[in-house]
Amino acid sequence: MDIIQLLPDSVANQIAAGEVIQRPASLVKELVENAVDAGAHRIDVIAIDAGRTSLQVIDDGCGMNETDARLAFERHATSKIRQAADLFTLTTMGFRGEALPSIAAVAQVELQTRMADQELGTRLIVEASKVLAQEPVACPVGANFLVKNLFYNVPARRKFLKSNATELSNITSELERIVLVHPDIAFTLTSNGATLMSLTPSSLKGRISAVFSQRLSDKLLPVDVQTPMVNIHGFVGIPESSRKRGAQQFFFVNHRYMRHPYFHRAVQEAFAQLIPSDEQVPYFLYLEVAPAEIDVNIHPTKTEIKFENEQAIWQILLAAVRESLGRFAAVPSIDFDTEGRPADMPVYNPLDTSSAPPRQPQVHVDPTYNPFHTPRTSAPSGWEQLYRDLQKPAADVPPLEVETPPAASASLTQYRGQYLLSTAEEGLLFVDQHRAHLRILYDRYLAQSTSSALPSQRLLFPEVIQLSATDAATLTVVQSDLQSLGFDLSDLGGGTVSILGMPSGLEGLDPQTLLLDLLAAAADRGTLPSEAIHGRLALVLARAAAIPVGQVLSPVEQDDLLRQLATTSDPVHTPDGHLIQAVLSQDTIDKLFK
Repeated sequence: MDIIQLLPDSVANQIAAGEVIQRPASLVKELVENAVDAGAHRIDVIAIDAGRTSLQVIDDGCGMNETDARLAFERHATSKIRQAADLFTLTTMGFRGEALPSIAAVAQVELQTRMADQELGTRLIVEASKVLAQEPVACPVGANFLVKNLFYNVPARRKFLKSNATELSNITSELERIVLVHPDIAFTLTSNGATLMSLTPSSLKGRISAVFSQRLSDKLLPVDVQTPMVNIHGFVGIPESSRKRGAQQFFFVNHRYMRHPYFHRAVQEAFAQLIPSDEQVPYFLYLEVAPAEIDVNIHPTKTEIKFENEQAIWQILLAAVRESLGRFAAVPSIDFDTEGRPADMPVYNPLDTSSAPPRQPQVHVDPTYNPFHTPRTSAPSGWEQLYRDLQKPAADVPPLEVETPPAASASLTQYRGQYLLSTAEEGLLFVDQHRAHLRILYDRYLAQSTSSALPSQRLLFPEVIQLSATDAATLTVVQSDLQSLGFDLSDLGGGTVSILGMPSGLEGLDPQTLLLDLLAAAADRGTLPSEAIHGRLALVLARAAAIPVGQVLSPVEQDDLLRQLATTSDPVHTPDGHLIQAVLSQDTIDKLFK
Protein backbone atom coordinates (compact mmCIF):
# COMPACT_ATOMS: atom_id res chain seq x y z
CA MET A 1 0.00 0.00 0.00
CA ASP A 2 1.36 3.38 -0.96
CA ILE A 3 2.12 5.60 2.02
CA ILE A 4 2.46 9.00 0.33
CA GLN A 5 -0.77 10.36 -1.13
CA LEU A 6 -1.89 13.65 -2.59
CA LEU A 7 -4.14 15.63 -0.30
CA PRO A 8 -7.57 16.67 -1.63
CA ASP A 9 -7.75 20.30 -2.70
CA SER A 10 -10.18 21.14 0.11
CA VAL A 11 -7.76 19.84 2.75
CA ALA A 12 -4.78 21.55 1.12
CA ASN A 13 -6.72 24.83 1.06
CA GLN A 14 -7.55 24.53 4.76
CA ILE A 15 -3.89 23.93 5.59
CA ALA A 16 -2.81 26.92 3.51
CA ALA A 17 -5.55 29.03 5.05
CA GLY A 18 -3.92 28.53 8.44
CA GLU A 19 -1.07 30.80 7.35
CA VAL A 20 -3.07 33.36 5.40
CA ILE A 21 -6.30 33.60 7.44
CA GLN A 22 -5.66 33.62 11.16
CA ARG A 23 -8.53 35.79 12.45
CA PRO A 24 -11.20 38.19 11.12
CA ALA A 25 -8.56 40.90 10.81
CA SER A 26 -6.87 38.73 8.16
CA LEU A 27 -10.06 38.90 6.10
CA VAL A 28 -9.98 42.68 6.29
CA LYS A 29 -6.36 42.80 5.18
CA GLU A 30 -6.77 40.51 2.19
CA LEU A 31 -10.11 41.83 0.92
CA VAL A 32 -9.31 45.51 1.40
CA GLU A 33 -5.92 45.13 -0.26
CA ASN A 34 -7.65 43.47 -3.24
CA ALA A 35 -10.04 46.42 -3.38
CA VAL A 36 -7.10 48.85 -3.40
CA ASP A 37 -5.47 46.90 -6.23
CA ALA A 38 -8.78 47.08 -8.12
CA GLY A 39 -8.56 50.88 -8.16
CA ALA A 40 -11.35 51.55 -5.69
CA HIS A 41 -12.13 55.11 -4.61
CA ARG A 42 -14.33 54.05 -1.71
CA ILE A 43 -14.14 50.94 0.48
CA ASP A 44 -16.69 50.00 3.15
CA VAL A 45 -16.01 47.37 5.83
CA ILE A 46 -19.01 46.05 7.77
CA ALA A 47 -18.44 43.67 10.69
CA ILE A 48 -20.99 41.75 12.72
CA ASP A 49 -19.74 40.37 16.03
CA ALA A 50 -16.20 41.49 15.15
CA GLY A 51 -16.29 39.37 11.97
CA ARG A 52 -17.16 36.19 13.80
CA THR A 53 -20.70 36.14 12.36
CA SER A 54 -20.00 38.03 9.15
CA LEU A 55 -17.61 40.49 7.56
CA GLN A 56 -18.45 42.41 4.39
CA VAL A 57 -16.13 44.46 2.18
CA ILE A 58 -17.68 46.61 -0.54
CA ASP A 59 -15.65 48.56 -3.11
CA ASP A 60 -16.25 50.54 -6.29
CA GLY A 61 -13.21 49.19 -8.12
CA CYS A 62 -12.99 47.69 -11.58
CA GLY A 63 -14.91 44.52 -10.67
CA MET A 64 -14.67 41.12 -12.40
CA ASN A 65 -16.45 39.34 -15.22
CA GLU A 66 -18.09 35.94 -14.84
CA THR A 67 -14.97 33.94 -15.74
CA ASP A 68 -12.60 35.89 -13.53
CA ALA A 69 -14.99 35.73 -10.58
CA ARG A 70 -15.01 31.94 -10.75
CA LEU A 71 -11.28 31.63 -11.38
CA ALA A 72 -10.38 33.97 -8.51
CA PHE A 73 -11.24 31.23 -6.00
CA GLU A 74 -8.72 28.80 -7.49
CA ARG A 75 -5.34 28.52 -5.80
CA HIS A 76 -2.51 30.58 -7.30
CA ALA A 77 -4.91 32.31 -9.67
CA THR A 78 -3.88 35.97 -9.80
CA SER A 79 -4.01 38.99 -12.07
CA LYS A 80 -0.96 40.59 -10.46
CA ILE A 81 1.94 38.60 -11.97
CA ARG A 82 2.56 36.35 -14.95
CA GLN A 83 6.08 35.04 -14.37
CA ALA A 84 8.70 34.79 -11.63
CA ALA A 85 10.50 37.91 -12.86
CA ASP A 86 7.39 39.93 -12.03
CA LEU A 87 8.12 39.40 -8.33
CA PHE A 88 10.88 41.99 -8.68
CA THR A 89 8.65 44.66 -10.23
CA LEU A 90 5.65 44.45 -7.90
CA THR A 91 3.46 47.53 -7.60
CA THR A 92 0.37 45.82 -6.17
CA MET A 93 -0.50 44.75 -2.63
CA GLY A 94 -1.28 41.13 -3.47
CA PHE A 95 0.33 38.71 -5.87
CA ARG A 96 0.21 35.19 -4.43
CA GLY A 97 -3.30 34.24 -5.48
CA GLU A 98 -3.93 32.62 -2.08
CA ALA A 99 -6.32 35.00 -0.31
CA LEU A 100 -9.69 34.13 -1.84
CA PRO A 101 -9.21 30.33 -1.97
CA SER A 102 -7.96 30.41 1.63
CA ILE A 103 -11.01 32.41 2.75
CA ALA A 104 -13.40 30.15 0.85
CA ALA A 105 -11.80 27.07 2.44
CA VAL A 106 -12.75 28.09 5.99
CA ALA A 107 -15.88 30.22 5.56
CA GLN A 108 -19.09 30.75 3.61
CA VAL A 109 -18.48 33.36 0.91
CA GLU A 110 -20.89 35.27 -1.28
CA LEU A 111 -19.51 37.52 -4.03
CA GLN A 112 -21.37 40.03 -6.17
CA THR A 113 -19.28 41.80 -8.79
CA ARG A 114 -19.73 43.73 -12.02
CA MET A 115 -17.49 45.50 -14.50
CA ALA A 116 -18.38 48.96 -15.86
CA ASP A 117 -18.96 47.68 -19.43
CA GLN A 118 -21.46 45.02 -18.34
CA GLU A 119 -25.19 45.39 -17.72
CA LEU A 120 -25.37 42.49 -15.27
CA GLY A 121 -22.90 41.25 -12.74
CA THR A 122 -22.14 37.82 -11.27
CA ARG A 123 -23.25 36.31 -7.97
CA LEU A 124 -21.11 33.46 -6.67
CA ILE A 125 -21.58 31.35 -3.52
CA VAL A 126 -18.65 29.26 -2.26
CA GLU A 127 -18.49 27.14 0.90
CA ALA A 128 -15.55 25.01 2.03
CA SER A 129 -13.88 25.42 -1.39
CA LYS A 130 -17.02 24.22 -3.23
CA VAL A 131 -18.95 26.44 -5.62
CA LEU A 132 -22.62 26.07 -4.69
CA ALA A 133 -24.16 28.63 -7.03
CA GLN A 134 -23.25 31.03 -9.81
CA GLU A 135 -25.82 33.28 -11.48
CA PRO A 136 -26.19 36.73 -13.06
CA VAL A 137 -27.32 39.54 -10.75
CA ALA A 138 -27.99 43.27 -10.87
CA CYS A 139 -25.37 44.99 -8.74
CA PRO A 140 -23.21 48.13 -8.72
CA VAL A 141 -19.81 48.29 -10.41
CA GLY A 142 -17.10 46.87 -8.19
CA ALA A 143 -17.08 43.95 -5.79
CA ASN A 144 -19.11 43.02 -2.71
CA PHE A 145 -17.61 40.21 -0.61
CA LEU A 146 -19.72 38.80 2.23
CA VAL A 147 -17.84 36.29 4.42
CA LYS A 148 -19.99 34.47 6.98
CA ASN A 149 -19.24 32.02 9.80
CA LEU A 150 -15.46 32.12 9.70
CA PHE A 151 -13.90 28.73 10.64
CA TYR A 152 -17.36 27.10 10.75
CA ASN A 153 -15.81 23.91 9.37
CA VAL A 154 -12.67 24.13 11.51
CA PRO A 155 -14.01 24.18 15.10
CA ALA A 156 -10.54 23.93 16.62
CA ARG A 157 -9.58 27.22 14.97
CA ARG A 158 -12.85 28.95 15.78
CA LYS A 159 -12.63 28.30 19.52
CA PHE A 160 -9.24 30.02 19.64
CA LEU A 161 -10.72 33.31 18.45
CA LYS A 162 -10.51 35.96 21.15
CA SER A 163 -13.33 38.06 22.55
CA ASN A 164 -15.28 40.26 20.16
CA ALA A 165 -13.65 43.37 21.61
CA THR A 166 -10.18 41.94 21.05
CA GLU A 167 -10.94 40.83 17.49
CA LEU A 168 -12.50 44.21 16.72
CA SER A 169 -9.36 45.92 18.00
CA ASN A 170 -7.29 43.75 15.65
CA ILE A 171 -9.57 44.67 12.74
CA THR A 172 -9.18 48.40 13.37
CA SER A 173 -5.40 48.02 13.71
CA GLU A 174 -5.21 46.18 10.40
CA LEU A 175 -7.37 48.75 8.66
CA GLU A 176 -5.30 51.63 10.07
CA ARG A 177 -2.22 50.27 8.29
CA ILE A 178 -4.04 50.42 4.97
CA VAL A 179 -5.83 53.76 5.30
CA LEU A 180 -2.59 55.51 6.31
CA VAL A 181 -0.93 54.61 3.04
CA HIS A 182 -3.94 55.47 0.86
CA PRO A 183 -5.22 58.86 2.03
CA ASP A 184 -6.79 59.40 -1.40
CA ILE A 185 -9.35 56.61 -0.80
CA ALA A 186 -12.48 56.96 1.32
CA PHE A 187 -12.97 54.29 4.00
CA THR A 188 -15.70 53.40 6.46
CA LEU A 189 -15.72 50.80 9.23
CA THR A 190 -19.00 49.74 10.81
CA SER A 191 -19.38 47.31 13.71
CA ASN A 192 -22.82 46.01 14.66
CA GLY A 193 -24.41 49.09 13.11
CA ALA A 194 -22.08 51.61 14.82
CA THR A 195 -19.69 53.62 12.65
CA LEU A 196 -16.17 53.41 14.07
CA MET A 197 -14.30 54.99 11.18
CA SER A 198 -15.43 57.35 8.44
CA LEU A 199 -12.59 58.77 6.36
CA THR A 200 -12.80 61.04 3.35
CA PRO A 201 -9.95 61.60 0.88
CA SER A 202 -7.40 64.01 2.35
CA SER A 203 -3.75 64.84 2.64
CA LEU A 204 -1.45 62.46 4.50
CA LYS A 205 -1.35 64.63 7.62
CA GLY A 206 -5.09 65.07 7.43
CA ARG A 207 -5.52 61.31 7.30
CA ILE A 208 -3.27 60.87 10.36
CA SER A 209 -5.33 63.46 12.20
CA ALA A 210 -8.61 61.78 11.21
CA VAL A 211 -7.45 58.28 12.20
CA PHE A 212 -5.84 59.24 15.50
CA SER A 213 -6.29 62.81 16.69
CA GLN A 214 -5.53 66.40 15.87
CA ARG A 215 -3.56 66.46 19.08
CA LEU A 216 -1.11 63.91 17.69
CA SER A 217 -1.00 65.60 14.29
CA ASP A 218 0.04 68.90 15.88
CA LYS A 219 3.12 67.19 17.42
CA LEU A 220 4.52 65.85 14.13
CA LEU A 221 7.51 67.15 12.18
CA PRO A 222 7.81 66.60 8.42
CA VAL A 223 10.55 64.36 7.06
CA ASP A 224 11.48 64.57 3.39
CA VAL A 225 14.71 63.40 1.76
CA GLN A 226 15.41 62.13 -1.73
CA THR A 227 18.45 60.09 -2.73
CA PRO A 228 19.24 57.83 -5.70
CA MET A 229 18.86 54.83 -3.37
CA VAL A 230 15.72 55.70 -1.40
CA ASN A 231 13.18 58.47 -1.00
CA ILE A 232 11.86 59.00 2.51
CA HIS A 233 8.94 61.19 3.49
CA GLY A 234 6.42 61.32 6.30
CA PHE A 235 6.39 62.60 9.86
CA VAL A 236 8.09 62.03 13.21
CA GLY A 237 6.94 63.26 16.59
CA ILE A 238 8.63 66.02 18.51
CA PRO A 239 10.56 64.88 21.61
CA GLU A 240 7.71 66.06 23.86
CA SER A 241 5.39 63.52 22.21
CA SER A 242 7.36 60.51 23.50
CA ARG A 243 5.52 57.88 25.53
CA LYS A 244 6.48 54.75 27.39
CA ARG A 245 3.99 52.71 25.39
CA GLY A 246 1.30 53.11 22.81
CA ALA A 247 3.24 55.44 20.50
CA GLN A 248 1.88 55.22 16.96
CA GLN A 249 4.77 53.89 14.86
CA PHE A 250 4.39 52.95 11.21
CA PHE A 251 6.83 52.06 8.45
CA PHE A 252 5.73 51.74 4.82
CA VAL A 253 7.71 50.81 1.74
CA ASN A 254 6.30 51.27 -1.76
CA HIS A 255 2.80 51.79 -0.28
CA ARG A 256 3.04 48.60 1.78
CA TYR A 257 3.06 48.38 5.59
CA MET A 258 6.10 46.63 7.03
CA ARG A 259 7.66 45.68 10.34
CA HIS A 260 11.35 46.54 10.51
CA PRO A 261 13.05 46.54 13.94
CA TYR A 262 16.37 47.50 12.35
CA PHE A 263 14.99 50.72 10.86
CA HIS A 264 13.13 51.36 14.11
CA ARG A 265 16.47 51.50 15.89
CA ALA A 266 17.59 54.18 13.44
CA VAL A 267 14.69 56.39 14.51
CA GLN A 268 15.41 55.72 18.18
CA GLU A 269 19.07 56.55 17.61
CA ALA A 270 18.08 59.91 16.11
CA PHE A 271 16.28 60.76 19.37
CA ALA A 272 19.15 59.67 21.62
CA GLN A 273 19.71 62.14 24.47
CA LEU A 274 16.43 63.86 23.54
CA ILE A 275 13.99 61.43 25.17
CA PRO A 276 14.30 58.90 28.01
CA SER A 277 15.74 55.58 26.91
CA ASP A 278 12.55 53.72 27.82
CA GLU A 279 10.24 55.98 25.80
CA GLN A 280 9.36 56.08 22.11
CA VAL A 281 8.10 58.73 19.73
CA PRO A 282 5.37 58.36 17.11
CA TYR A 283 6.38 58.24 13.48
CA PHE A 284 4.80 57.69 10.08
CA LEU A 285 7.62 57.07 7.62
CA TYR A 286 7.21 56.15 3.96
CA LEU A 287 10.10 54.67 1.98
CA GLU A 288 10.21 54.42 -1.79
CA VAL A 289 12.80 52.17 -3.41
CA ALA A 290 13.13 50.34 -6.69
CA PRO A 291 10.93 47.19 -6.53
CA ALA A 292 13.91 45.08 -7.60
CA GLU A 293 15.83 46.09 -4.46
CA ILE A 294 13.35 44.62 -1.95
CA ASP A 295 11.91 41.15 -1.41
CA VAL A 296 8.32 41.01 -0.15
CA ASN A 297 7.87 37.31 -0.90
CA ILE A 298 9.01 36.11 2.54
CA HIS A 299 5.80 35.49 4.48
CA PRO A 300 2.13 35.33 3.42
CA THR A 301 1.36 38.42 5.51
CA LYS A 302 3.97 40.37 3.46
CA THR A 303 4.94 42.52 6.46
CA GLU A 304 8.50 41.16 6.61
CA ILE A 305 10.56 42.75 3.87
CA LYS A 306 14.24 42.43 3.04
CA PHE A 307 16.24 45.30 1.57
CA GLU A 308 19.26 44.93 -0.68
CA ASN A 309 20.92 48.06 0.75
CA GLU A 310 19.69 47.82 4.32
CA GLN A 311 22.69 49.37 6.08
CA ALA A 312 22.92 52.31 3.70
CA ILE A 313 19.19 53.02 4.04
CA TRP A 314 19.61 52.86 7.82
CA GLN A 315 22.16 55.67 7.66
CA ILE A 316 19.98 57.74 5.32
CA LEU A 317 16.96 57.26 7.59
CA LEU A 318 18.97 58.30 10.65
CA ALA A 319 20.23 61.42 8.87
CA ALA A 320 16.76 62.31 7.59
CA VAL A 321 15.18 62.18 11.05
CA ARG A 322 18.06 64.13 12.60
CA GLU A 323 17.75 66.77 9.90
CA SER A 324 14.07 67.13 10.67
CA LEU A 325 14.81 67.52 14.37
CA GLY A 326 17.52 70.05 13.57
CA ARG A 327 15.13 72.17 11.53
CA PHE A 328 12.60 72.01 14.35
CA ALA A 329 15.13 73.24 16.90
CA ALA A 330 16.38 76.00 14.59
CA VAL A 331 13.01 77.52 13.71
CA PRO A 332 12.31 80.49 15.99
CA SER A 333 9.00 80.71 17.73
CA ILE A 334 8.48 84.32 16.53
CA ASP A 335 7.04 84.76 13.06
CA PHE A 336 9.07 87.38 11.18
CA ASP A 337 7.27 86.95 7.89
CA THR A 338 5.44 90.29 7.64
CA GLU A 339 5.59 90.74 3.87
CA GLY A 340 2.25 91.84 2.51
CA ARG A 341 0.77 92.61 5.93
CA PRO A 342 -0.75 96.04 6.70
CA ALA A 343 1.47 98.36 8.69
CA ASP A 344 -1.15 98.97 11.36
CA MET A 345 1.18 99.17 14.35
CA PRO A 346 0.67 102.57 16.02
CA VAL A 347 3.75 104.82 16.04
CA TYR A 348 4.14 107.72 18.50
CA ASN A 349 4.92 111.09 16.91
CA PRO A 350 6.09 113.76 19.41
CA LEU A 351 5.06 116.53 17.00
CA ASP A 352 1.51 115.22 16.85
CA THR A 353 -0.34 116.66 19.83
CA SER A 354 -3.33 114.40 19.20
CA SER A 355 -1.39 111.20 19.96
CA ALA A 356 -0.69 110.33 23.58
CA PRO A 357 2.88 109.39 24.55
CA PRO A 358 3.41 105.69 25.17
CA ARG A 359 3.23 104.55 28.79
CA GLN A 360 6.11 102.64 30.26
CA PRO A 361 5.03 99.07 31.09
CA GLN A 362 4.73 98.31 34.76
CA VAL A 363 5.90 95.10 36.40
CA HIS A 364 3.90 93.86 39.37
CA VAL A 365 5.64 91.51 41.78
CA ASP A 366 4.06 89.52 44.58
CA PRO A 367 6.56 89.83 47.47
CA THR A 368 4.88 86.92 49.31
CA TYR A 369 5.35 84.43 46.46
CA ASN A 370 7.65 81.52 47.35
CA PRO A 371 8.43 79.19 44.40
CA PHE A 372 9.49 76.42 46.78
CA HIS A 373 5.94 76.20 48.15
CA THR A 374 4.44 75.60 44.71
CA PRO A 375 2.89 72.10 44.49
CA ARG A 376 4.81 69.74 42.22
CA THR A 377 2.85 68.65 39.17
CA SER A 378 4.72 65.38 38.65
CA ALA A 379 3.84 63.83 42.02
CA PRO A 380 1.03 64.01 44.56
CA SER A 381 1.46 66.63 47.27
CA GLY A 382 1.06 65.96 50.96
CA TRP A 383 2.85 62.80 52.10
CA GLU A 384 0.66 62.45 55.19
CA GLN A 385 -2.46 62.43 53.04
CA LEU A 386 -0.81 60.20 50.43
CA TYR A 387 -0.03 57.43 52.90
CA ARG A 388 -3.00 57.83 55.22
CA ASP A 389 -4.70 54.79 53.72
CA LEU A 390 -1.47 52.79 53.59
CA GLN A 391 -0.68 52.60 57.29
CA LYS A 392 -2.25 49.14 57.52
CA PRO A 393 -1.18 46.24 55.30
CA ALA A 394 -3.82 44.64 53.09
CA ALA A 395 -5.76 41.94 54.93
CA ASP A 396 -5.19 39.36 52.20
CA VAL A 397 -1.41 39.86 52.04
CA PRO A 398 0.45 37.34 54.23
CA PRO A 399 3.26 38.69 56.42
CA LEU A 400 6.61 38.62 54.66
CA GLU A 401 9.92 37.71 56.21
CA VAL A 402 11.80 40.82 55.18
CA GLU A 403 14.28 43.02 56.91
CA THR A 404 12.49 45.76 58.85
CA PRO A 405 13.45 49.20 57.57
CA PRO A 406 15.21 51.48 60.02
CA ALA A 407 13.12 53.44 62.45
CA ALA A 408 12.94 57.21 62.53
CA SER A 409 15.85 57.36 64.91
CA ALA A 410 18.11 55.39 62.56
CA SER A 411 20.52 57.21 60.30
CA LEU A 412 18.97 57.85 56.87
CA THR A 413 20.63 59.75 54.03
CA GLN A 414 19.23 60.76 50.65
CA TYR A 415 21.77 60.45 47.84
CA ARG A 416 21.32 62.52 44.67
CA GLY A 417 17.58 62.66 45.17
CA GLN A 418 17.26 59.04 44.04
CA TYR A 419 18.49 56.64 46.72
CA LEU A 420 17.90 56.36 50.45
CA LEU A 421 20.94 55.03 52.32
CA SER A 422 20.90 53.37 55.72
CA THR A 423 23.03 51.00 57.73
CA ALA A 424 21.99 47.35 57.79
CA GLU A 425 23.31 44.29 59.54
CA GLU A 426 25.02 43.05 56.37
CA GLY A 427 26.36 46.42 55.27
CA LEU A 428 24.94 49.52 53.58
CA LEU A 429 21.30 49.47 52.39
CA PHE A 430 20.34 51.31 49.17
CA VAL A 431 16.65 51.93 48.39
CA ASP A 432 15.46 53.49 45.12
CA GLN A 433 12.87 55.98 46.35
CA HIS A 434 10.99 56.20 43.03
CA ARG A 435 10.67 52.43 42.71
CA ALA A 436 9.73 52.09 46.37
CA HIS A 437 6.91 54.57 45.92
CA LEU A 438 5.89 52.81 42.70
CA ARG A 439 5.49 49.52 44.59
CA ILE A 440 3.51 51.20 47.39
CA LEU A 441 1.09 52.90 44.99
CA TYR A 442 0.73 49.80 42.82
CA ASP A 443 -0.34 47.65 45.76
CA ARG A 444 -2.72 50.36 46.89
CA TYR A 445 -4.38 50.79 43.48
CA LEU A 446 -4.57 47.06 42.85
CA ALA A 447 -6.07 46.21 46.25
CA GLN A 448 -8.70 48.93 46.15
CA SER A 449 -9.65 48.50 42.49
CA THR A 450 -10.33 44.79 42.93
CA SER A 451 -12.28 45.26 46.17
CA SER A 452 -14.00 48.61 45.83
CA ALA A 453 -13.82 51.52 43.45
CA LEU A 454 -11.10 54.09 44.05
CA PRO A 455 -12.31 57.59 44.89
CA SER A 456 -12.72 59.86 41.90
CA GLN A 457 -11.78 63.54 41.71
CA ARG A 458 -14.24 65.54 39.63
CA LEU A 459 -12.56 67.73 37.01
CA LEU A 460 -13.46 71.40 37.11
CA PHE A 461 -13.70 71.42 33.32
CA PRO A 462 -14.36 68.07 31.56
CA GLU A 463 -11.79 67.20 28.92
CA VAL A 464 -12.96 65.87 25.56
CA ILE A 465 -10.69 63.48 23.69
CA GLN A 466 -11.08 61.93 20.25
CA LEU A 467 -9.95 58.30 20.35
CA SER A 468 -8.68 56.30 17.42
CA ALA A 469 -10.78 53.35 16.31
CA THR A 470 -8.34 50.98 18.05
CA ASP A 471 -8.43 52.89 21.35
CA ALA A 472 -12.22 53.15 21.16
CA ALA A 473 -12.47 49.38 20.75
CA THR A 474 -10.09 48.88 23.68
CA LEU A 475 -12.12 51.22 25.85
CA THR A 476 -15.21 49.03 25.47
CA VAL A 477 -13.23 46.19 27.08
CA VAL A 478 -11.71 48.03 30.03
CA GLN A 479 -14.21 50.79 30.75
CA SER A 480 -15.53 49.06 33.87
CA ASP A 481 -11.94 48.52 35.05
CA LEU A 482 -11.18 52.20 34.54
CA GLN A 483 -14.27 53.14 36.52
CA SER A 484 -13.10 50.97 39.42
CA LEU A 485 -9.79 52.84 39.31
CA GLY A 486 -11.56 56.19 39.69
CA PHE A 487 -12.15 57.36 36.11
CA ASP A 488 -15.50 58.94 35.27
CA LEU A 489 -15.94 58.73 31.49
CA SER A 490 -18.85 59.66 29.25
CA ASP A 491 -19.13 58.27 25.73
CA LEU A 492 -20.19 61.04 23.35
CA GLY A 493 -20.29 58.74 20.33
CA GLY A 494 -18.09 58.49 17.27
CA GLY A 495 -15.02 57.66 19.33
CA THR A 496 -15.29 60.89 21.34
CA VAL A 497 -15.05 60.54 25.13
CA SER A 498 -15.49 63.14 27.84
CA ILE A 499 -13.30 62.74 30.93
CA LEU A 500 -15.42 63.97 33.84
CA GLY A 501 -13.24 62.70 36.68
CA MET A 502 -9.98 60.89 37.40
CA PRO A 503 -8.51 59.04 40.38
CA SER A 504 -7.93 61.32 43.35
CA GLY A 505 -4.32 61.95 44.26
CA LEU A 506 -3.26 62.45 40.64
CA GLU A 507 -3.83 66.19 40.52
CA GLY A 508 -1.47 67.90 38.11
CA LEU A 509 -1.31 65.00 35.65
CA ASP A 510 -2.77 65.38 32.18
CA PRO A 511 -6.02 63.35 32.11
CA GLN A 512 -5.87 62.76 28.35
CA THR A 513 -2.29 61.50 28.38
CA LEU A 514 -3.05 59.27 31.36
CA LEU A 515 -6.12 57.78 29.67
CA LEU A 516 -4.19 57.08 26.45
CA ASP A 517 -1.40 55.40 28.43
CA LEU A 518 -3.95 53.20 30.19
CA LEU A 519 -5.57 52.21 26.89
CA ALA A 520 -2.17 51.45 25.39
CA ALA A 521 -1.34 49.20 28.34
CA ALA A 522 -4.68 47.44 28.03
CA ALA A 523 -4.19 46.97 24.27
CA ASP A 524 -1.10 44.86 25.02
CA ARG A 525 -3.16 42.53 27.17
CA GLY A 526 -3.80 39.83 24.54
CA THR A 527 -6.09 37.36 26.30
CA LEU A 528 -5.17 38.31 29.87
CA PRO A 529 -7.86 37.71 32.50
CA SER A 530 -9.54 40.60 34.27
CA GLU A 531 -7.14 40.40 37.23
CA ALA A 532 -4.13 40.86 34.97
CA ILE A 533 -5.78 43.82 33.25
CA HIS A 534 -6.30 45.39 36.69
CA GLY A 535 -2.60 44.87 37.36
CA ARG A 536 -1.51 46.57 34.15
CA LEU A 537 -3.79 49.54 34.70
CA ALA A 538 -2.65 49.87 38.33
CA LEU A 539 0.97 49.86 37.16
CA VAL A 540 0.36 52.72 34.71
CA LEU A 541 -1.30 54.79 37.43
CA ALA A 542 1.52 54.05 39.87
CA ARG A 543 4.16 55.09 37.33
CA ALA A 544 2.35 58.35 36.71
CA ALA A 545 1.95 59.21 40.40
CA ALA A 546 5.24 57.95 41.87
CA ILE A 547 7.63 60.60 43.18
CA PRO A 548 10.09 61.61 40.48
CA VAL A 549 13.81 61.01 40.60
CA GLY A 550 15.50 64.00 42.20
CA GLN A 551 12.75 64.98 44.61
CA VAL A 552 14.14 65.93 48.01
CA LEU A 553 12.51 64.16 50.93
CA SER A 554 12.50 65.26 54.54
CA PRO A 555 13.75 62.79 57.18
CA VAL A 556 10.16 62.07 58.21
CA GLU A 557 9.15 61.40 54.59
CA GLN A 558 12.13 59.11 54.10
CA ASP A 559 11.28 57.08 57.17
CA ASP A 560 7.58 56.94 56.22
CA LEU A 561 8.46 55.71 52.73
CA LEU A 562 10.54 52.81 54.06
CA ARG A 563 7.90 51.85 56.62
CA GLN A 564 5.22 51.70 53.95
CA LEU A 565 7.50 49.70 51.66
CA ALA A 566 7.79 46.99 54.32
CA THR A 567 4.01 46.46 54.22
CA THR A 568 3.86 45.82 50.48
CA SER A 569 3.54 42.42 48.83
CA ASP A 570 7.15 42.53 47.54
CA PRO A 571 9.45 45.18 49.07
CA VAL A 572 12.39 44.01 46.95
CA HIS A 573 10.99 44.22 43.39
CA THR A 574 8.72 46.53 41.45
CA PRO A 575 5.62 45.04 39.76
CA ASP A 576 7.56 44.85 36.48
CA GLY A 577 10.53 43.08 38.10
CA HIS A 578 13.04 45.86 38.74
CA LEU A 579 15.09 45.87 41.94
CA ILE A 580 13.93 48.28 44.65
CA GLN A 581 16.61 47.75 47.31
CA ALA A 582 20.07 46.26 47.51
CA VAL A 583 22.76 45.86 50.16
CA LEU A 584 26.42 46.73 49.66
CA SER A 585 28.04 44.09 51.86
CA GLN A 586 30.59 44.98 54.52
CA ASP A 587 33.12 42.68 52.84
CA THR A 588 32.82 44.65 49.60
CA ILE A 589 33.25 47.92 51.45
CA ASP A 590 36.32 46.60 53.28
CA LYS A 591 37.89 45.46 49.98
CA LEU A 592 37.65 48.98 48.62
CA PHE A 593 40.07 50.18 51.30
CA LYS A 594 42.62 47.41 51.09
